[in-house]
Amino acid sequence: MRKNIVAGNWKMNTTVPEGVELAKAVNEAVANANGIKCDVVIGVPFTHLTAVKQVIDINKVGLAAENCADHNSGAYTGEVSAPMVASTGANYVILGHSERRGYYNETAQMLKTKVDLALEAGLKVIFCCGESLEEREAGKVEDIIKAEISESLFHLTTEQWSNIVIAYEPIWAIGTGKTATSDQAEEVHAFIRGLVAQQYGQQVADDTTILYGGSCKPSNAPELFAKPDIDGGLIGGASLKAADFMGIVTAF
Repeated sequence: MRKNIVAGNWKMNTTVPEGVELAKAVNEAVANANGIKCDVVIGVPFTHLTAVKQVIDINKVGLAAENCADHNSGAYTGEVSAPMVASTGANYVILGHSERRGYYNETAQMLKTKVDLALEAGLKVIFCCGESLEEREAGKVEDIIKAEISESLFHLTTEQWSNIVIAYEPIWAIGTGKTATSDQAEEVHAFIRGLVAQQYGQQVADDTTILYGGSCKPSNAPELFAKPDIDGGLIGGASLKAADFMGIVTAF
């Protein structure tokens, strides 16, 4: 059975002290909540990983880096490798976010390398894919999604795939206040699950967690999460306030 997951992506927000307080608040809220029906993960800046790890119960709140390098070590000033991330106690890494692809020109081949290095380091990968508004209006949604997933992930073995979580994030709905309707989101999630089934078989597809990322908030989370192929969310802005984030966690 696949897991339901609600993962926060703080992006480039909060100082270390602010992040520690936010992590404490999330950890306390999770600890005090009854009957949570999903795993909870927080994705924090590199600078926060070690400090946040010290104030959360990693068995109740997973810890993710927001990226990692496409090399394990060497003369790559300013980069942070997957083994470095793992050494902080983090257990997830977010890869392929549209902001990384768009602002920092991350290619499918680069992401393929990052995925391999992350898995080698023992990290679970939250792999993002999604189309722009122009691509959606041109009818290219399925082509874009298929290319992003197949070119960076479909070389993996079935065993490796068990450590992959997919996050569908329509770029036009990130930080814009626009949200894909639950039917629009479900349509793409079902398409993604179908791609996985073609590559790895139906059982693997049924066990794959697929998250929705794109202006998900407490008000629309219940409708989104009620869809059969939407297994949770990758949450941006709403993850920066513990109460809002927990409003999404409890939507299950």
